Amino acid sequence: MIIDFHTHVFPDAIAEKTIQHLAEKSGYIPYGNGTLEQLLALMKKGGADHSVILPVVTKPAQFRSINQFAASLNGTNGLYSFGGIHPDDETPEAHLDEIKALGLYGIKLHPDYQDVFIDDPRYIRIIRYALSIGLTVITHAGVDDGCAGETKCTPDRILHMLDAVYEGNLPSAPQIILAHAGSYKMYDEVLEKLCGLPVYFDLAYVLEAADPDALLSIIRTHGADKILFATDSPWGDVAKGAAVLREMPLTELELEQIFYRNALSILRK
Repeated sequence: MIIDFHTHVFPDAIAEKTIQHLAEKSGYIPYGNGTLEQLLALMKKGGADHSVILPVVTKPAQFRSINQFAASLNGTNGLYSFGGIHPDDETPEAHLDEIKALGLYGIKLHPDYQDVFIDDPRYIRIIRYALSIGLTVITHAGVDDGCAGETKCTPDRILHMLDAVYEGNLPSAPQIILAHAGSYKMYDEVLEKLCGLPVYFDLAYVLEAADPDALLSIIRTHGADKILFATDSPWGDVAKGAAVLREMPLTELELEQIFYRNALSILRK
C-alpha cells in the first residue's frame, strides 16, 4: 500500500491558472494541472492507494470556501482531506471546531504563503487549540523557492514553536508534521536540531529534489516510524518518489512504516 500524505487539488475553475502561477514563481515543472481528475490519474499511474489533500488558506476570507471544497473530496476516491486556516483568522477556535465538525483530519499551515513566522503567537494559538481537539497539524517547513524574503519556518523557529505550543513538555507521540524532510534545503540543521524530536517529517518533493544520501541520514537519525511518504503532487510523482525510497538500504518494515503504516496511525485507520 502507498499513501501519499501531501497533495494539492484546486477547483476546476482555478486549477490550471493557479498551478501555472505557482510554476512561474517557483521554477518547478508540475506533473499535472491541479485538478481532481489529474490527481486521480497520477495516483493510478504511480500506484498510490490513497492521497491526503492539504489546502492552504492565503486570506481569512477564503476559509469557508476552501474547507467546504476539501470536505467535498474527503472520503471519496481514496482521498483524505485536511482543512486550512489563516493566522489572521479572527475566530480561530470556532473555525477549528468547524473543521473538526466537517470530518477533516487536521490543518495545513504555510508560513511563507501566509507571510507569518511559524513561532508567531497567532500560530501558537491555532496549533495549541487544533491539537487539543484532536486535529493533526502539518506545516510547510524550510525554504519555499516561490517565496522571496526571509524563510518563515526554519529549524530554530520550529524549536521555538514546539517549546511554546507544549510549554516545554514535549509529547511522547508526534502530533505535528513538518513537511519536506523537516525543512526543505536545510537538511544539516534538521539533522542537528530536529531529528529525534516527537514530530513527523514528510518527504514531499524532496525525494526527487534532494540528495538521497542526505535523506537517508535524516530517515535513519529521526527514525522510519516518524517519516511519511509524500510527493507534493502535482509537483512530485508517486512512482519516481517510491523508486528513490526503494533504492535506499531500508528494511521492509521501514518501507512499510514510511509508505503507509505511519499514515494509517495518523488517520486512525
